[in-house]
Amino acid sequence: MIPVTEGLALLLTVLVYVAAAFLWPSFRVWKKTGLNPYVLPTTDDVYGLVTSGMRAVMTGIGAYAVLQLGWPELEPALGSIAWLRHPALAAAAWAGLALALVWTVVTQMQMGVSWRIGIDRAHATALVTTGLFAWSRNPIFLGMRVCLLSLFLLRPNALTLALLLSGELLIGFQVRLEEAFLRERHGADYAAYCARVGRWL
Repeated sequence: MIPVTEGLALLLTVLVYVAAAFLWPSFRVWKKTGLNPYVLPTTDDVYGLVTSGMRAVMTGIGAYAVLQLGWPELEPALGSIAWLRHPALAAAAWAGLALALVWTVVTQMQMGVSWRIGIDRAHATALVTTGLFAWSRNPIFLGMRVCLLSLFLLRPNALTLALLLSGELLIGFQVRLEEAFLRERHGADYAAYCARVGRWL
């Protein structure tokens, strides 16, 4: 039996998150509607640039999760931030990863067939304002922010810090692009929703 080390646990966590947060919801929406929920562009504009950046962040997380498992010298090579390596922070990071995973899965279930990866201008979707959306206008992106912060606290180094800062910047742009679209699509209903629910909490 393979011992469950921290490195293996991290890789498994990343794989479970990708499966639960992206693959399974995509399959569920496709199965129910026949539509591909992946609608991110490859255009040469701001939206396309943000999309490319998010792909790079996700690729970086996946590559790091794989490499750290079989390369013990990786942390020093990445400039490990030793003063942040503390058992209490590591425990908080694991709790954050678990919370973000559960939070994201619940949110996606509450979105139902309205869930998309990106802005779907071709198909109308309902405005979801109940469940966790009654507390946050962007709960899935909030979960992603918690994941990035938790990864940094678990493995504080130059790469995870770069992923955290890049992710924060790109998510900020993506959220504003999506909110502009929702304001255009849902008008007064979305304006009223924004008035009572914060962007994050």
